Amino acid sequence: MAPADSKANQEAHWAATTRLMWTHLALWLFFGYIVHFFVKQLNAITIPVLQFPLGFYMAAQGSLIAFVVMLFFFAKQQDKIDRDHGYAED
Repeated sequence: MAPADSKANQEAHWAATTRLMWTHLALWLFFGYIVHFFVKQLNAITIPVLQFPLGFYMAAQGSLIAFVVMLFFFAKQQDKIDRDHGYAED
């Protein structure tokens, strides 16, 4: 592994961080906007346990749950990138 202060390591770290950011931004866009465009179609599907239409559930709770889960995954993935490139905080 290259030292943390080398130009190649800095560029690799930034490339991995940028790729992670765009991936999570795309997921945020999907759960924040795209799912809501298809609420009427999703309402045709019901959740068996709760008997809620899926579109209603995704608009009311599902997107929020997805955002919280995404935050934890993002933090874990960014920590791994930082550790791999020597920028981790202990």
